[in-house]
Amino acid sequence: MLRFRPHHFLCALGYQGKGYSDGFTANMSAIVVDRLRVPGGDATPIQVTGHADDICAPCPKRRGNLCTEQTSISRLDRAHARALRLASHERLTWGEAQARIRKHVQPGDLQTLCQGCQWLDLGLCEAALARLHED
Repeated sequence: MLRFRPHHFLCALGYQGKGYSDGFTANMSAIVVDRLRVPGGDATPIQVTGHADDICAPCPKRRGNLCTEQTSISRLDRAHARALRLASHERLTWGEAQARIRKHVQPGDLQTLCQGCQWLDLGLCEAALARLHED
């Protein structure tokens, strides 16, 4: 079972091979590309956590269960948990997570929901969200 903090559900949706370091990018690719985006990946179980998760594991900004940018990360997690109706320790599959994203996050919402995220301006997550709504 994967462990995701709330904002990582949308990060996984928009991931396109970029990251904070080579180790982070390799780990993110192993999770997103090799587990979630493969045939059957929608059945991958994920547990919601309020701290550093499987994506954070090799991040150079990680400090134990926290982040060097914890204030902004906590704000993102609160906003995403509220938007996706996620509760700490909740378990859902990647397919169920995508259904929640489709239901509760509309194209254009990321400008507010992800405010302050350094990746927002690249448009990767917005493009992925638009594709999710097209499917």
